[in-house]
Amino acid sequence: MNGNHLADKLAQTGNLSDEELTEVLLSEDPALGGYLAAKAREVRERVYGKDVYIRGLIEFTNYCRNNCYYCGIRSGNAHADRYRLDEEEILSSCSSGYALGFRTFVLQGGEDPYFTDERMISIVSAIKKNWPDCAVTLSVGEREKESYQKLFDAGADRYLLRHETADPGHYRMLHPEAMSFEHRMQCLQNLREIGYQVGCGMMVGSPGQRAEHLLKDLRFLQEFRPEMVGIGPFIPHRETKYADYEAGSVNLTLRLLSVIRLLLPEVLLPATTALGTVDPKGREKGILAGANVVMPNLSPTGVREKYLLYDNKICTGDEAAECIRCLTARISGTGYRIVKSRGDHITEDSFDNASDTLMPEVEGATALGTDGTALPQDKV
Repeated sequence: MNGNHLADKLAQTGNLSDEELTEVLLSEDPALGGYLAAKAREVRERVYGKDVYIRGLIEFTNYCRNNCYYCGIRSGNAHADRYRLDEEEILSSCSSGYALGFRTFVLQGGEDPYFTDERMISIVSAIKKNWPDCAVTLSVGEREKESYQKLFDAGADRYLLRHETADPGHYRMLHPEAMSFEHRMQCLQNLREIGYQVGCGMMVGSPGQRAEHLLKDLRFLQEFRPEMVGIGPFIPHRETKYADYEAGSVNLTLRLLSVIRLLLPEVLLPATTALGTVDPKGREKGILAGANVVMPNLSPTGVREKYLLYDNKICTGDEAAECIRCLTARISGTGYRIVKSRGDHITEDSFDNASDTLMPEVEGATALGTDGTALPQDKV
């Protein structure tokens, strides 16, 4: 069966066999990515229309107790310029973001023991008190279930915890012995049981990754059915053991975005900063491959260049207002639109966009295809 027929089957049935999925992942047909993307856009527009949700990313600490082999803020990186934002700085970032139209704030950081349950509860509670119409997403790694419960009770709505890989052997290649594949998976189950909207995901092209690992990732996503999936290409960092490895493939990342959209039609799917770092039009291409979320940086400009999980990260200097103006224009150029909304995960029986508000439109933008060239209007 050729690639387009497999894409049609995936769009119609929501699934493929292991052999068929592997064929899609490994296909060298340059036209398959565009065809998959078109099918993925049809599905995302049926569920979410043309809306793209923005999340205000606040990277509030780059201290981390872990020593993950691929990560630039790992504990063993003695050259990292460490910082922590205090509660006042975090709330100031939220205030600026709210004025710009953000209705979800993502607090992301390393696994920093300084941020105890008590400190995190204070921060989350303050955000919910000051901006009750906003969602709070946490991305602060592995914690015990009791801790997750306390943060949920304080008002946290969502939690992002990448599973990184669904293969235990591959997990061991990426993490030190002190870290456990089983504990990572248990954390995700705990978050689900508590009631969070849960996000997971993996790097594409990480060291040692093979097609069978990606197949396991897709099967795990199908079984777990997260509300959000964050994927992006692996990008090396000079202070890690994988400094000399090549970055992951943009085309494979885009193909996986489309496949995930077809497997999980209602999923919230970001076009990540990593994708935009590897390809100047990566985020636009991600949107056109089926993504419906972007995460601009609201962190104070003075710390952005310090939160470097990988080298050459984009958007380390722009003011938040400048960034959102630029991003609004670029997303508009794809034929989609950034909206002012919490952007919650929806299902077919809860679809309601009545409260969404458009961000300012930018006229005269040209729609781009997944290869960066102009699209005919009937393809946007």
